[in-house]
Amino acid sequence: MLRRNSFRLPRHPASVGLARRRVRDHLADWGHGDGEPALEDVVLVVSELATNVVRHGPLLEREFEVAVTALADGSCLVEVSDEGMAVPRLREVGQWEENGRGLQLVDHLAAAWGVWSRGRHGKTVWALMGMP
Repeated sequence: MLRRNSFRLPRHPASVGLARRRVRDHLADWGHGDGEPALEDVVLVVSELATNVVRHGPLLEREFEVAVTALADGSCLVEVSDEGMAVPRLREVGQWEENGRGLQLVDHLAAAWGVWSRGRHGKTVWALMGMP
């Protein structure tokens, strides 16, 4: 069975925590127990992708969209969309740098991830996550 939920949030730092809570709640409603390592990985990836929108998204953008889809094979597709055109890329980060590791976490935790262009409407960063 395929289940999808999407929601829009204001482009504000407080929305990152709200995105985590809403995704956790949706997955719990779909039968994933709190504290499951796979659920925690999905929540962490949502947090990182939402943080990127808040920090690096277009200054005039007021909202961004988060979508989570539970797929029939038990995996989960996470999508975070914004109106920005810049494609996020993995980057090398120095040992003592405090920022810049978010996509490295996504790359490590996700089975696959990438970016879909939405033409003049921006982009969607997606991550395919395994679930138990």
